[in-house]
Amino acid sequence: MPHPTSIRALTFDVFGTVVDWRGTIIEEGNRWEIDLDWAGLADAWRAGYQPAMARVRSGELGWTRIDDLHRMILDDLLPDFGLTGLSEEKLVHLNRVWHRLRPWPDAVEGLTLLKQKYVIATLSNGNVSLLTNMAKNGGLPWDCILSAELAHHYKPDPEAYLTACRLLDLPPEQVLMVAAHEGDLRAAAGVGMRTAYVHRPHEYGSRNPKPWPDEKFDWMAKDFVDLAEQLRAM
Repeated sequence: MPHPTSIRALTFDVFGTVVDWRGTIIEEGNRWEIDLDWAGLADAWRAGYQPAMARVRSGELGWTRIDDLHRMILDDLLPDFGLTGLSEEKLVHLNRVWHRLRPWPDAVEGLTLLKQKYVIATLSNGNVSLLTNMAKNGGLPWDCILSAELAHHYKPDPEAYLTACRLLDLPPEQVLMVAAHEGDLRAAAGVGMRTAYVHRPHEYGSRNPKPWPDEKFDWMAKDFVDLAEQLRAM
């Protein structure tokens, strides 16, 4: 394990790591007066995320913001979930649920602790406006918003991570990538960044919790407060 003094900044994956995308979509959906499988819609919407980004990586699509990819995925799902009668105004509001995602219970406290010692920034595939609105809505205390949009490369492309390090004016070994997803951390490690795994067992719901991974990273934490303790930010 590297010594915490070697770390100058922390960059965070956001969807699933900082915020509960699935729970928020279900909660908002259940407030609509529509009989719908909101959990199914949330899962199908998220399942379209990687294939949509793959279309950008392959060149099939030019650079396309996550907001616009989310809308493309949603439009494809509407017939399957009986939502073809929604007005454009309601569709726009629904698509922007990703701007309103609720932080995990430990997120704001843990980020606030970490911010006392380190620069903390997003490093998400979400576009800058999405991440900014999400921070405002959820009280997330970022020092700055970094996004794959700034690199025009989606994670796990190396350019997304290296652009973040360059914008922070730090070598990769002084930047700690924090994520609940092993693939994200492997890609960050591949460009020389340090890595911290944070366990989010209920990202996909409480009925099928994710087990603690066998794979090891520089730091392994049960939540952001635990990570702050390990990084001596308290």
